[in-house]
Amino acid sequence: MTRYVFITGGVVSSLGKGLASAALGAVLQARGYNVRLRKLDPYLNIDPGTMSPIQHGEVFVTDDGAETDLDLGHYERFTGRAANKCDNITTGRIYSDILTKERKGEYLGATVQVIPHVTDAIKNFVLEGNKEFDFVLVEIGGTVGDIEGLPFFEAIRQLGNDLPRGDTCYLHLTLVPYISSAGELKTKPTQHSVKELRSIGIAPDVLLVRCGRPIPEGEKKKLSLFCNVRESAVIEGLDVSSIYDVPLAYHHAGLDHEILATFGIKDAPEPDLTAWQEISTRLHSPEGEVNIAIVGKYTCLKDAYKSLSEALTHGGIANKVKVNLQWIDSEVFERNDPAPYLEHVHGILVPGGFGERGSAGKIEAARFARVKDVPYFGICFGMQMACVEAARNTAGIKNASSTEFGPTKEPIVGMMTEWMKGNDIEKRPSEGDLGGTMRLGAYPAQLTRGSRVADIYGTTHISERHRHRYEVNMDYRKMLEKNGLLFSGISPDGKLPEIVERTDHPWFIGVQFHPELKSKPFEPHPLFASFIAAAVDQSRLV
Repeated sequence: MTRYVFITGGVVSSLGKGLASAALGAVLQARGYNVRLRKLDPYLNIDPGTMSPIQHGEVFVTDDGAETDLDLGHYERFTGRAANKCDNITTGRIYSDILTKERKGEYLGATVQVIPHVTDAIKNFVLEGNKEFDFVLVEIGGTVGDIEGLPFFEAIRQLGNDLPRGDTCYLHLTLVPYISSAGELKTKPTQHSVKELRSIGIAPDVLLVRCGRPIPEGEKKKLSLFCNVRESAVIEGLDVSSIYDVPLAYHHAGLDHEILATFGIKDAPEPDLTAWQEISTRLHSPEGEVNIAIVGKYTCLKDAYKSLSEALTHGGIANKVKVNLQWIDSEVFERNDPAPYLEHVHGILVPGGFGERGSAGKIEAARFARVKDVPYFGICFGMQMACVEAARNTAGIKNASSTEFGPTKEPIVGMMTEWMKGNDIEKRPSEGDLGGTMRLGAYPAQLTRGSRVADIYGTTHISERHRHRYEVNMDYRKMLEKNGLLFSGISPDGKLPEIVERTDHPWFIGVQFHPELKSKPFEPHPLFASFIAAAVDQSRLV
C-alpha cells in the first residue's frame, strides 16, 4: 500500500519545504520504509534550464538528463535515492503536453479546461510508478494563495477523495515570527495561512511551524484550536546550525511520529539515526578547519551553488574538518590584484557558469592557483578557463579564448554540435533553442592509468553528470600537455576531454562535469574529499 504526504507552504517562501520533505523522507527510510520524493513547480517554464541562477538558484541535473529544481538535490543527498525526470514537473511541462495532445485531437473534441484536464494531468504525474514505495512525499512549490499554484492545490485536494480513506496526509509548513518590539511569537500569520488552505478545500493534518525560538504551550494550543489540528500535530521547526541536523531535530520534535499517526500506523519500528548522529558529531566537533575561496559570477545568491557548497561540506565531513567558504565575485579580479583575496585561502574553486562576464577574473584565479601552488578545483566552466589560462600563460597562445565569447582565431574552447550518448549521436545546431539542448545527464569517461584522478577514484572507468554546450578543443591537447596540463579523463570515443590535471602542481584538477551533483553526506564525492584533504595539507603551509 502506497501512502501520500502532500507538503505545502504558507506565510512566506524559503521556509524550507524541500529540506523538510527530504528530512522526513530520511527519517521514514531510517524506520525501514521505501520512500519516493516528488516536486510540483507552478512556474510556466518547461524546466528551470533557461532561468537565471540569480533568480531561481541552482539547476539540479539528474542521471537521465533532466534539468530540475534544486530541491531534488536535497532529496538525493538525504535519502540516497537517485532522482529522475519523473520526479519533477512544472506548469509549463503540463500545459505543453496538454496542448500537444489537443493539437493531435486526442481529447476527441472536448473543450480543454483546467478542471479536469490540467488537474488530471497533475494527478496522473503524482500517482504514476509508485507501486514499490511505502510513502510518496509530494512537495508543492510556492506558497498557498499564489495564483499559479491553484491547479496543483486543486489536484491534491481531489486526490484526498480519489485515494482510499487514510492514504493521504497534508503537511503544512508555516512561520511563527517573533516580534521583538512586543517580545512575542505571533501565531496570526499561520492562522491566516491555514484559513487560506482550508478555503480551497484542504485541511492540514500536521503543522510544521518554523520558528527561531521555542513556541510556548499557550501558543501551541492556540494554533491547535484555530487551525483545527491536534495539539500534538503542531510541530516546532526550530532553526538549526546545519541542514544535516534537520532529520534529528524534526524526529525529536515528533514529525515522523505524527505523520505515521495520521495514517493510523502505531507499530512502526523506531528509526536508526546512528549515521545522522555521526554526521552531526563531525560537523559540530571538527578537528580543524580550512578556508576555500569560491570564485564565481552568481555569488550574490548562495542557492546558485547549493550542491557545490554542500559537496564541500561533505568533503569536510570526510576529513573531519570545518570548511569555511569565502565567496568572491570573479569580476573583482578584473579590477584588482587577486593576491589580497586569495593569499590566505587553502583552496580555490572556480565553478560552472555561462557567458563572458566574469571570465577574466576566473582566469586570474586559475593563474594565481597555478603560480602559487594553491589547490585548484575547476568545474565545467572552471576547467575551461584553466585551459585558457594555461594556453595563454604557459603555451604562449596569447589570444587563446572561447567561442562562447565570440569569434576567435585560437578557440581553446568551442561549442559542441554533436556527441555520443550511448550508441546514438546527439546533434544540436548552434542556432537552435537554448532550453534542454546542452549535453545533459550522466556520461562515462575513461581515466589515464596512474593519473591523480585515477588514484582518487580508485578506478579508470567513471560516470558523471554533465550540463554544458562548450568543450575544450582537443586540437590543443598536445600543446597543453607539453606544458604540464595532462588530459587525464577522456570520453570513451576519445573525442571529448573530461578531466585535466597539472603534473607539476600539488593539486590542480579541472573537470568538465559536475561532481557536486552526486555527493552525499554519507558518501562524499571522492574529488571533493581529495580536494579538502589537499586544502588541509595547504593549511599547514600557510
